Amino acid sequence: MFRSLHMKLVLILILLIVSVMAVMGTFLVNSVGSYYLNDFETQIESVMTENGSETLRSLEQAAAGEDGPARILEILSAYDGRLGIDTYRTYAVLDGTGAFVAGRNEAFASELTRTPNIITAMNGAVGSHNTTIDSYMDYAIPLSLDEDGKDPRYIVYFFDDKRETRDLSWNFFGIVLKAMTFGLLVAVFLSFLLSKTITTPIENIRTRAQMVASGDFSHRLEIQSNDEIGELTATFNHMADRLHDTLEEVAGERDKLGTMFLHMADGVSAFSADGKLVQMNPAAERLLGVPYREDEHFNDLFEGIEIPTPQKAGKQGFVQMEMERQGRTLSVLFAPYGAGENERGIVAVIHDITEQRKLDDSRREFIANVSHELRTPLTNIKSYTETLLDAAGDLPADTEVKFLSVIAGETDRMTRIVKDLLTLSKLDCGKMDLHFHRFSMQHMLEGVYNAMALEAENNGLTLKLRLAGEMPVMNGDRERLEQVVINILSNAVKYTPRGGHIELSAAPYDSTHVKIAVRDDGMGIPEADQPRLFERFYRVDKARSRAKGGSGLGLAIAKEMVEAHRGTISLTSKLDVGTTFTIILPTNLPADADGMV
Repeated sequence: MFRSLHMKLVLILILLIVSVMAVMGTFLVNSVGSYYLNDFETQIESVMTENGSETLRSLEQAAAGEDGPARILEILSAYDGRLGIDTYRTYAVLDGTGAFVAGRNEAFASELTRTPNIITAMNGAVGSHNTTIDSYMDYAIPLSLDEDGKDPRYIVYFFDDKRETRDLSWNFFGIVLKAMTFGLLVAVFLSFLLSKTITTPIENIRTRAQMVASGDFSHRLEIQSNDEIGELTATFNHMADRLHDTLEEVAGERDKLGTMFLHMADGVSAFSADGKLVQMNPAAERLLGVPYREDEHFNDLFEGIEIPTPQKAGKQGFVQMEMERQGRTLSVLFAPYGAGENERGIVAVIHDITEQRKLDDSRREFIANVSHELRTPLTNIKSYTETLLDAAGDLPADTEVKFLSVIAGETDRMTRIVKDLLTLSKLDCGKMDLHFHRFSMQHMLEGVYNAMALEAENNGLTLKLRLAGEMPVMNGDRERLEQVVINILSNAVKYTPRGGHIELSAAPYDSTHVKIAVRDDGMGIPEADQPRLFERFYRVDKARSRAKGGSGLGLAIAKEMVEAHRGTISLTSKLDVGTTFTIILPTNLPADADGMV
């Protein structure tokens, strides 16, 4: 019960009131006792010292006479009123040994005891020492001392049994007790009101704190005062509002991070300090080829790799390594979080770098191919040029013409390579100027057929043009599309043996597209090489391709051009049977006034 702040405050206030009343009662009782004691001594001393101690000299003279005790009583009786003599206070005449001789009340003789003040008077000094804790008050005055000033002949003894003081003290005590009882009742009532005033807002704050702890931020505390409790209430409301806003921000960030965690392309997995799997996103499951299980361990997912520690991570804060998994190359970054006693675990970020490795390999192969393609004609040009320079005027005219024809041919070959590279570079940078305008597909294909018919005939091949139905008029860059078809036809002419057949055909594909096909019955393309056929500088038979003057860029340029027209290009091929390239182009592309895509 006393664990309640309300009861503690009530108890404290009650104890405070009781303590104050007890101190006040004790102080009043002691004050009454001190007052009566001082009044007792003051009355006696004022009588004895009146008119220059005239009363005391009269008592000395009476004590020296024959009828001393009677004369002393007669003198003292004249001062009964001033001495406060009543039923509680009396006086007597004692001899030098402290024995009762005479007194105002003869019955006092049986009650007389030798007190310290009487003993003091027996030794010739005035006995006036009294305390408030004594049960009586007395005063002893020696009279008619001997020559040595020590032994008195008589002693005037005043005695008060303090009954009046005790009665008055009990009256005061009763008053104090009644006041205390009333004060306690008032204190209990006021303490309940005061404690309720203090504890009710605190209880409200506690109740609201429990609601906030359970996630309920819908209630606000009413500020009932402008004191510290009111400030505490206002501060709590502000704290709850800030906490609500902070939790909403944290929840938003958590949802955002959770969405990123679930849908990010990189795999992320988290492990505790002992290597137990804590979390894994779908990308990590896909890259590692294992589903998420709570009992999974670091060593199960990364076999042969020791768990990196903050010490191993060093100043960088992470350890990075590569691994092979499911035929793919993965780059894994291990980052411990926490250190020392606060070490919490490790996060593994998994990035699929398979395509990056392929791109690196393609880049290296591209550089090597470009270097080789340029080096071969340069070598030939240099060789024939040096021969002409060294044998200038000595060679027959037809030989010089032959050498110069080789140099011109190699120069044209280099020009084509550089032009193709420039075209690809512009396409990569998005700076290729494509002039879209309306043209007849039929006229374009007929022009291509007429341009390639002689070359096919010279190679012992039969080239046919087959147009199915009325060909549509479309928007596009006619020059670039002609280049695409010519590149494909040139490859067909190069790789089709003599006596073979090539067919260029076109037909509407649907209401908004047209299909162009180039089919030959040549050597065909192995199935393993078909997915890479549109890569730059890729050749199925590199030696034979170079012998025929191919650079490996024609199909790559064709693919880029077709895609720039929002079309598709594909192939089907069977070894020793033939190959068919199919191009599908939209016919409703918008024409650009400035010719820019």
